[in-house]
Amino acid sequence: MRSPLRKNGVAATAAVLFAILGAGCGAETGSPQHNAILQRPPPAPPPLPTPESLHANELGDVPVLMYHRITAKPRSVYDRTPEDFRTELDRLAAEDYVPVTTTEYATGRFDIPAGKHPVVLTFDDGTVSQFTLDGAGEPAPGTAIRILLDAAAAHPGFRPVATCYVNDPPFEEPTGRRSLNWLHEHGFEIGNHTLDHANLGRASDAEVAHQIAGMQRVITDAVPGVPVQSIALPLGVHPDNEPLAAAGSADGIGYHYSSVLLVGSNPAPSPWSAEFDPFNVPRIRSQGPTGPDAQYGSTRWLDKLAADPARRYTSDGDPNRVSAPADRNTEPAPSVGARLHRY
Repeated sequence: MRSPLRKNGVAATAAVLFAILGAGCGAETGSPQHNAILQRPPPAPPPLPTPESLHANELGDVPVLMYHRITAKPRSVYDRTPEDFRTELDRLAAEDYVPVTTTEYATGRFDIPAGKHPVVLTFDDGTVSQFTLDGAGEPAPGTAIRILLDAAAAHPGFRPVATCYVNDPPFEEPTGRRSLNWLHEHGFEIGNHTLDHANLGRASDAEVAHQIAGMQRVITDAVPGVPVQSIALPLGVHPDNEPLAAAGSADGIGYHYSSVLLVGSNPAPSPWSAEFDPFNVPRIRSQGPTGPDAQYGSTRWLDKLAADPARRYTSDGDPNRVSAPADRNTEPAPSVGARLHRY
């Protein structure tokens, strides 16, 4: 087997080292013994733990967390301080949650390690407290994206990904090109939150399509070719013509989304559950243990999921199988078919 290294003379250096090491071990370079050593297959990976030992439940609930402003001076229940946000990320990492994007979750196209739990981090409105770039082109200190990147560095395996639902202009940047390109290039999902944060329940069909298609245009003009695959409804309100939230066109721009997010107050079903509705995905507001409607906030819900771990989605580590305990009454979606493993 040849060394894959090919730059700046490294291949030649590697060849000399192989020759020296081979001679020192009594195996002449190019000899049958030497060639046999090089051609040995790599050792097989250790077998995955059994779903039973992991208490895997891939029909369990998934927290889809909703954030707005990250600010030192909260003005509403939707705001969180940087310290609150950092503490919540540390908790998620300590409790074996792994972030996935909205579209990864909604399509089931995520592969997280055995025993881990998916969580979706979503940010509404595209504020500078969530994300802005400093003069060096890096996320500014104290912003949500900077804090998320720092949390991922402190907790290996905690993916630094999220879905950012933006209005016009994104992150208060005219055109949004600099900020949206950075997010896309670093694995973040960019989603639609309408041009003007419009209450779609009070808008005509034409205005609904204009608000959604118009924001689609802003995003794709800023990042040509970017896939815009999900929308978060402002205020969580559907238009009267509900399907128009997921697919339509206006002003020469068409849109088609694989998921539509609400506001909600509870965890979302597994994408493999018969209860899963991609066009009505509930979210949990990030919130501490006290305050208005705290029983519906993230701290209380994470407490509930920790107290009843069999309820939450736990990966079996095998993307080709959907494991769930036999004593849970959650029904799988028809698409699961023969991949279902009950234990």
